[in-house]
Amino acid sequence: MDKKSIEALYDRFETTGVTGPGNPRVKAIVRRLVTDLMLAIEDLDIQPEEFWTGLNYLSEAGRNGELGLVVPGIGLEHFLDLRTDEAEAKAGLVGGTPRTIEGPLYVAGAPVCQGEARLDDGTQPGELVVMTGLVRDEKGNPIPGVKVEVWHANHLGNYSYFDQTQSAFNLRRTIITDANGRYKFRSIMPVGYSVPPGGSTDILLQQLGRHGHRPAHIHFFAHAEGKRKLTTQINIESDPHLWDDFAFGTREGLVPPVKTNSDAAAMAALGTDKPFYEIEFNFDMQPAKAEAPDTDFDRPRAAA
Repeated sequence: MDKKSIEALYDRFETTGVTGPGNPRVKAIVRRLVTDLMLAIEDLDIQPEEFWTGLNYLSEAGRNGELGLVVPGIGLEHFLDLRTDEAEAKAGLVGGTPRTIEGPLYVAGAPVCQGEARLDDGTQPGELVVMTGLVRDEKGNPIPGVKVEVWHANHLGNYSYFDQTQSAFNLRRTIITDANGRYKFRSIMPVGYSVPPGGSTDILLQQLGRHGHRPAHIHFFAHAEGKRKLTTQINIESDPHLWDDFAFGTREGLVPPVKTNSDAAAMAALGTDKPFYEIEFNFDMQPAKAEAPDTDFDRPRAAA
């Protein structure tokens, strides 16, 4: 069938069994997606068995909670970030810390700390890291009272809440910047990880001839009144998959240097006799602007 025939076919679908006007936005989106899918079936000669295999794959990915991994794995979440970048540029917003993917592992409700926090519960191994920095406005001025949410994986690449062996909110905190716009936390250095072996994402990536590895990283949200919500992450520069992230989360400007501190007094202040890592990173927020798409939007998220 050609495009004209497919459009006529969908006209019939759309005018059958009508009970009311429906939602115009939903109707327009469904029409475009379904007709595009029909065209793809025609162009690629997708057979019924292939179609139903694909549908069953999506059903299984939904049942095992992996659609949130499939979406970044095929580049769609990065694509959404790039669209927002373009929309901001058109609205006259430039600069600021680069955004990058949220991923599926955020959990709402982490304990709130003023100025600084310890993320780990002290029960798991890992190399000590201290991260500090400022949150600044578009003019470079520090912003007090910013809500900085931070979360990352443990030494095995697992996240609390999803990994029931960890304590509640391990490696998760909400830090309110101090009067000078500073935040600080100590934690254990995260490691890179891979998608669940044999899971839906792994199966798809194998079919695409791709791996499912992510470099070590730390996630952030930053919220401030009158500013656009920032969703980003920093990546650990020494990770072998730094620029080979299956989820396309690494971006220029999000790879700060990692320094080693072996000063005896600094180690003693942290209660350790081993050198530790230091990361300094400043977040630059953009002003709220009605012409730009909202960056604080609803999506399915876990809450403890």
